[in-house]
Amino acid sequence: MFRKCFVILMALMFATSAFAGSAKNSIQIKGSDTMVNLGQAWAEKYMEKNPGDFVAVTGGGSGTGLSSLISGTCDIAMSSRNIKDKEIAIAKKKGINPNEIKAALDGLAVVVNPANPVGKLTVDQLALIFTGRIANWKELGGKDEKIVILSREVNSGTHVYFKEHVLRKMDPNSKEEFAPSALMLSSSQAIADEVAGNPAAIGYYGMGYISAKQKPVFIAKDEGSEYEAPTIENVLSGKYPISRPLFLYTNGVPQGLVQKFVDFALSNEGQDIVLATDFVPIKK
Repeated sequence: MFRKCFVILMALMFATSAFAGSAKNSIQIKGSDTMVNLGQAWAEKYMEKNPGDFVAVTGGGSGTGLSSLISGTCDIAMSSRNIKDKEIAIAKKKGINPNEIKAALDGLAVVVNPANPVGKLTVDQLALIFTGRIANWKELGGKDEKIVILSREVNSGTHVYFKEHVLRKMDPNSKEEFAPSALMLSSSQAIADEVAGNPAAIGYYGMGYISAKQKPVFIAKDEGSEYEAPTIENVLSGKYPISRPLFLYTNGVPQGLVQKFVDFALSNEGQDIVLATDFVPIKK
């Protein structure tokens, strides 16, 4: 607990200092809310091993992290999506060269309240739910109750991934959007809390947020496929259909303290932390 508070304290201290200031033994990491707990766990262990270095980790969403990297106000951006072409173009105009580093894998869990009898859905059914075409749980074998759709806000990499892979099924010509009735929430934890208290709700987040207060839905690619749970084993094997890489972005090839931190995150010890925080290591 002390170390977690220390990480947050460092985030507050260094967020108020000039980025290119005097604290050369400090780095700022910002971005994906999906990755923030992982980033803080990395920072906690890293600072324990390197007491002279300071690592400040804050969330805000993948878009926020990448914007901060582009504007030169963070050293590392955490992102649960690939950087967009337009972001790269803006970065290059500002003399920033985004460098992508795959740091972990994640399965996106679709969750409902434990009281909801619906426990299995296909990707097509998910698309129909989240676009509003299926509006009542009774259409899926559940109670006669209006479905409450929960989503991350548009700045979230999780939102972007779910829209592109589930709603649009990676079709570049698709214009599918979330239903106008969908509640756009600011964090994965907000979705978890709402699902825990609302029997009619359905939402999605990185599987590291799953707790006993939500029920993960088993997902099938189509009606002819097996329904799979969002587990580490199923993400590694490719059986779970909604999984993705998680990235760290730096300005060019990392150097100095940034390289030292990235090397730690990709080390065996760093990848053990990935596993301990319920994500999937890229290295065994």
